[in-house]
Amino acid sequence: MLVTGNDILVPARAGKYGVGSFNTNNMEITQAIIHTAERLRSPVMVQMSEGAIKYGGQDLANIVIDLARRATVPVALHLDHGSSYESALKAIKMGFTSVMIDASHHDFEGNVKETKRVVEAAHAMGISVESELGRLGGIEEHIVVDEKDAFLTDPEEAVQFIEQTGTDYLAIAIGTSHGAFKGKGRPYIDHARIEKIASLTGIPLVAHGSSGVPQEIVERFRKAGGEIGDAAGIADEDLQRATGFGIAKVNVDTDLRLASTVGIREALAANPKEFDPRKIFGPAREVMSQVIEHKLRVLGSVGKA
Repeated sequence: MLVTGNDILVPARAGKYGVGSFNTNNMEITQAIIHTAERLRSPVMVQMSEGAIKYGGQDLANIVIDLARRATVPVALHLDHGSSYESALKAIKMGFTSVMIDASHHDFEGNVKETKRVVEAAHAMGISVESELGRLGGIEEHIVVDEKDAFLTDPEEAVQFIEQTGTDYLAIAIGTSHGAFKGKGRPYIDHARIEKIASLTGIPLVAHGSSGVPQEIVERFRKAGGEIGDAAGIADEDLQRATGFGIAKVNVDTDLRLASTVGIREALAANPKEFDPRKIFGPAREVMSQVIEHKLRVLGSVGKA
C-alpha cells in the first residue's frame, strides 16, 4: 500500500526500530526493494534523488507507485535531497508521498525559511516532509561536501528548528557520510549526540549515508574486475544502537549500487557471450535483494508490517 512517510516513520520511532529508505534508479532496483520488504513483512521507503528523476522521470515514479499500491506492506515514495521548493512541488505533482528539502547549506535562519515553505505546501497536500540540520561530508550525486564544511547537528538548534518549521522528520549529522568511502576503519558515530537530540525531540530522526559497504560485496566487486579504493561503511551494531534511540529512517544507496554492479559483472564474466538483459539484470536484482534483506534485519523492521 502506498502511504506517507509519517505513516511509516512515526510507528518506527515509537517502536524503536529503523526503516530502510533505499534509492532506486530502475525497475529491478524497485522490485528488489519492495518485493524483499513484502517477503519479510517490513515497511519500507523507496527514494528517488533529483538525479534519478532526471534519469527515469515520471516513468520511474510510476513504476514505484504501481508496485507500492499493489504491495501488501506500507511503502512510501520519497524525494531524496530535494534542493529547492520547486523541486519538492514537482515531486508532489509526480505522486511522491514524502519529500525532503535539503537547505542545510544555508545558515540556520535560511534553512528554517526554505524548509517552512516546503512544509506548508506539502502539508496542504497531505504529504510529509524531511529536512536536514547539520551537514554530512562525502559525495552523493549533486551533493558534494568537503570534510572542512561538514558539521554535526546541535541538539538545542534541532529543537528550535523543529518548532519553527513543523518538519515531520529530521536528518541529523552524527558522523555518517555519503558514498562508499567513510574514512579508515570503522567510522565514528556520535551516539551521545543521537540520544541527546532524541531526548529533546519527539519526531522521527533520519540517518543519511548509512550504507554498510559489506566487505564481501566489495571483494566480489574486485574479483569481478571492478576497481574500488579502501571502501568502508557504517557498522551494523552502530545502526542497531542508533535505531534504539530515535533514528527511524536509514538511507541506503551505495550498497545497492555495489550489489547491482556485482550481479551484472559476475553474470557477464560467467558467460561473456550473454546478451539477454534478463540474464544480466536478473542476477543483479537477486544480489540487491540479499543486501536489502540483511539491512532490514539489522534495522529490526522485519515483521513490523
